[in-house]
Amino acid sequence: HGEKLHRRSLYTYWKRTLPPTNLSTFDAPNREICSIGRLPTNTPLQALVTLNDPQFVEASRALAEKLLGTSYPGDRDRLSAGFLKVTSRPPTASELGTLESALKRERQRYQSDEASALELLGIGEVAPKPVASAHELAAWTQITSTLFNLSEALTRR
Repeated sequence: HGEKLHRRSLYTYWKRTLPPTNLSTFDAPNREICSIGRLPTNTPLQALVTLNDPQFVEASRALAEKLLGTSYPGDRDRLSAGFLKVTSRPPTASELGTLESALKRERQRYQSDEASALELLGIGEVAPKPVASAHELAAWTQITSTLFNLSEALTRR
């Protein structure tokens, strides 16, 4: 809690032969043998963790706050910057178009349902920064969550 909130992932308690649940979901080795690498996998359970775990929701909101708090000429530039931050490459025209339509859909969703926007922004212990309206920040939080759930963001190639 408080200033020590984000230390929890650095100091996770490991049992001798059983890694923490989230690490098992992401194929962490069991530490009985030495492992020089892990096979890249992408499973539905991993998506459930990254879409629902408060730590990942807070991370998505933090990236959304950073993107909204920085001056970009428009949504297209902001989407490109977010994509580049998460994947280390610029998006293709097709990917950018898909993200633009998703952003439009999420904006409409949260403009018509402010309670859902506030519920999403209330997840976690860190209060959202006032960088934009609740529906705008919620829409961008969903977009950054989408970026974090891309296969190339979850697995190293």
